[in-house]
Amino acid sequence: MKLSTKGRYGLRAMIDLARYSEKEPVSIGSVAARQEISERYLEQLVALLKKAGLVKSIRGASGGYVLVKKPSEISVGDILRALEGSLEPVKCAAFDTTTGEGCMASDGCVTKYVWQKINDSINDTVNQIMLDELIQESKSINPDGECENPKCSQ
Repeated sequence: MKLSTKGRYGLRAMIDLARYSEKEPVSIGSVAARQEISERYLEQLVALLKKAGLVKSIRGASGGYVLVKKPSEISVGDILRALEGSLEPVKCAAFDTTTGEGCMASDGCVTKYVWQKINDSINDTVNQIMLDELIQESKSINPDGECENPKCSQ
């Protein structure tokens, strides 16, 4: 399984959002500056996260984005699936008759067991890592929360 920039940048954005939205909503611009992600691209990622029910927007002069749930209730798996879709390492674990995706021979395939075990391990791992753990890790790496990017405005 290889994550795209959607998964990698989206996870960074969610950690940032969780860390800085504890007191007030956070603007896309401030997250983009701290994480060095294009605002336009970040807006697309936040739209996916919003659709998945992980973030919500707050309107007004001091508006921005906040988490819908507590960081301890949001797993890395929730975030990655919202951004990437399935986390399957291969598409042959099953055949979807509606889309035609997957492998038609998956029911009789000897290697299907291997791919299912790998898929289960990936999902178990990302479901056990919660956003609050990553916030604590980010605070240990950058305790004062200072942004090194000159475009950053907290």
